[in-house]
Amino acid sequence: MRLGLNVGYWGAGNDADNLELAKEAERLGFSVVWAAEAYGSDAATVLTWIAAHTERIDVGSAIFQIPARTPAMAAMTAATLDTLSEGRFRFGLGVSGPQVSEGWHGVRFDKPLARTREYVDIVKAALRREKLRYEGKHYTLPLPDGPGKPLALTVHPVREEIPIYLAAVGPKNLELAGEIADGWLGVFYSAEYAAESLAHVQAGRAKVGKTLEGFDVVPTSPLVVGEDWQEAANAVRPYASLYVGGMGSREKNFYNNLACRMGFEQQAAEVQDKFLAKDYQGAMAALPVEFLDATSLLGPLERIADGMQALAGAGVTTLTLSPMHFDLDQNVAALRTAAEALDKAGVA
Repeated sequence: MRLGLNVGYWGAGNDADNLELAKEAERLGFSVVWAAEAYGSDAATVLTWIAAHTERIDVGSAIFQIPARTPAMAAMTAATLDTLSEGRFRFGLGVSGPQVSEGWHGVRFDKPLARTREYVDIVKAALRREKLRYEGKHYTLPLPDGPGKPLALTVHPVREEIPIYLAAVGPKNLELAGEIADGWLGVFYSAEYAAESLAHVQAGRAKVGKTLEGFDVVPTSPLVVGEDWQEAANAVRPYASLYVGGMGSREKNFYNNLACRMGFEQQAAEVQDKFLAKDYQGAMAALPVEFLDATSLLGPLERIADGMQALAGAGVTTLTLSPMHFDLDQNVAALRTAAEALDKAGVA
């Protein structure tokens, strides 16, 4: 199992700190640093900046939003990033959610699985530098009633194949990731619940005659180092309550649904009720510490090493860490503890 770093969203006032964390992750031998986008900073610009300040560590989009770019534009960006980073780019994609897709990008959040399948088909063809011809339900290239003609990508990526990752939460999307992608970007990954999630990924792999061999399972885990793991869990509450309680509408919150499938249905409903009522402190308090513990790495080095060992045994191949301390020095120290814990766990 390898380690990664997720620096999340840019522009929150901690940008210089995040660059230092990326450099520290490279010094510690981490394999990849990921950046996210929602409706603030875009991931491509951030990754270019990180790639320019590093030499060996991979840079990955976690994720590029599918409604934000045409498939051809996404392929152009991927090819450019792979070239500029000298073959260090990992291409993570996701459909985002209905509120961002429709409210920010003006793209209907309809049939996300079929749209994702077509999108990845076109991206792969573009990166193979084929002339783009595609007839789907969501995308048609070239348009049939105008002057457009099939075009091929003019940029030569460093690698013949850029690895594609899908962010997936629900069972059907997990199966799709196994079928059409090279890796899965997971969230709220629990060693105890992993078998159910991976069964859907395996079903997708089986559709194309493949197994999990060579498939990259990449969850992001909050990391908080401290002697008291329950106290450390409190640092995760703002992030977890936002996702479980407020990321999406009451009717469509994929993260809330995941918490329910993990056995926290009653608590997830309470978190959502309080969050949507703008009782943010109440929403954070309603999160059971058992959920936070199952989906994070909390406590002293030995406990974190035990958690890493459990995650490796539960199928994780790249463990992406999101340190949640309150200043740069503490987060750097947390990354160093994580590297030491990985050695202690014996799963590197």
